[in-house]
Amino acid sequence: MSIKLTDILPDPISKNNDFAINDTLSNAWFEGREIGQSTNSSRVPSYGCRKNFVPRKPEDFGDGGAFPEIHIVQYPLGMGQDGNVNKKSNIVALQTDDEGKVRYDALAKLGHSKNRLVHTSIASTKNKYFHEDDEDIAKPNEDEIANTTEETKKALEKLTMFKIASALPVKPAQKVGESQYIRYTPSSQMTSVTGQAPQQRIIKIVEEQVDPMEPPKFKINQKVPRGPPSPPPPVLHSPTRKATAKDQADWKIPPCISNWKNPRGHVVALDKRLASDGRGMHETQINDKFGKFCEALYIAERKSREAVEMRGQMEKRVAQNEKIDQEAKMREMARKAREENKKLKTEVGESEENIEEIKQRDEIRKERLDERRRERAIARKNPEKLERLKREQERDISEKIALGLPNTRSNGTDEVQFDSRLFGKSSGLDSGGINDETYAVYDKPWRAMDNVQQHVYRPSKNVADPYGEDLDKVINTNRFVPSKGFSGTDGSAQRSGPVQFEKEDDIFGISTLFDAVKSSKKRAKDDDKVTTSSKKPRT
Repeated sequence: MSIKLTDILPDPISKNNDFAINDTLSNAWFEGREIGQSTNSSRVPSYGCRKNFVPRKPEDFGDGGAFPEIHIVQYPLGMGQDGNVNKKSNIVALQTDDEGKVRYDALAKLGHSKNRLVHTSIASTKNKYFHEDDEDIAKPNEDEIANTTEETKKALEKLTMFKIASALPVKPAQKVGESQYIRYTPSSQMTSVTGQAPQQRIIKIVEEQVDPMEPPKFKINQKVPRGPPSPPPPVLHSPTRKATAKDQADWKIPPCISNWKNPRGHVVALDKRLASDGRGMHETQINDKFGKFCEALYIAERKSREAVEMRGQMEKRVAQNEKIDQEAKMREMARKAREENKKLKTEVGESEENIEEIKQRDEIRKERLDERRRERAIARKNPEKLERLKREQERDISEKIALGLPNTRSNGTDEVQFDSRLFGKSSGLDSGGINDETYAVYDKPWRAMDNVQQHVYRPSKNVADPYGEDLDKVINTNRFVPSKGFSGTDGSAQRSGPVQFEKEDDIFGISTLFDAVKSSKKRAKDDDKVTTSSKKPRT
């Protein structure tokens, strides 16, 4: 349920609003303002009847403020309105001097203060002449100097004290200003609310005490915008014209460079250097024999080139003829060789045995050719391997078996090679084989002393690993057996009791000497006992 404002407020005492308006206008504050700010209050509806009233003009507000019961944006007497209406423009008003001429210097003075001197005429560039009695250039008297000095001193002290006070952690309390008394007369419109006549009051205005320990409320370290620039200088000459290429060439002065020294490395054209030298001032005469000499040189060079070319062609032709003759001789020799082979074949006859021998020789020739090619390839890539292969070729097959070397001459064939000396032994299966008492099938290890079995079935040690040797030592070392035994003992013999030591022979007789000394001491003690017992006891 909504409650209206009219239900809460009491009923108005005076229904006619003319009395309040007349009473308001009769106030002393409105004297002299009736003409400029006359209001037509008849348009404003009474309080409580302003539902559809929208104040638009300054006359709608009268001389008061905004209407709080009207919920729209209001600008009484233009207060709070956007500044675009009263925004300053850069348009300069047309100004004239005493003679009626337009003052164009107003454009140059735009944006500067009134006290700033801006030169805008040609007279500013000329010297000024003053009279001795002129007041503008007269020196100030002593009173003016003293007053100016005192004011400057106070201003400097004020700035200094302000900076000192701002640097202190605790600011001193400022001096409280003097109090002011103001007579206040309330508006007569309040009678409609309070029901009493307005009464004048005297109000004392005192400056509020400021806490010196209170921190600043506002930031004062903001950057101040830069002021206007200096006025442009007066233009008292014609505009500059761009220099042409001819003008630039005329103004260009070449450097003075000696004909013997040029430390800076300036480049000077020959025609300029000759012109500066003055050699072109007189005519030079060239002898006619220079032309004849050049012509003779040209003819001699041409003839020599032709002779060299002819000589080269003749050499090529001779070499070609020699090559043709040599090829003809080789063909003749090949033809004769073929004829001789045919004659031999017809004389001997081609039997089956001869064909087999020829095939065997061809195979042997081919094998040797392949072997030589292989040796050349190995010598090219790995010379050490070639030397090792040459050494292996001279060994017998039994020696290779003893050394554990592979068969390199089998060439992938299935032919089995045997050592003929092995057939002379009588220890094979035909001689009885092994004894009946032996339990193991293999009574002896095969190739026990061969070096092949030492590395075939064992992993190769990583040479690159820095800890490879230490790892092998740790693995092969027994943790519960000493790594080094006592000298003079047999490590293979096992003992069942405590350790027994053998007494070493006394070569120098030191032990007998010690025994003799001990026995002599013992004999001396026994003699002392006997002498003491023979004496008579004292009474």
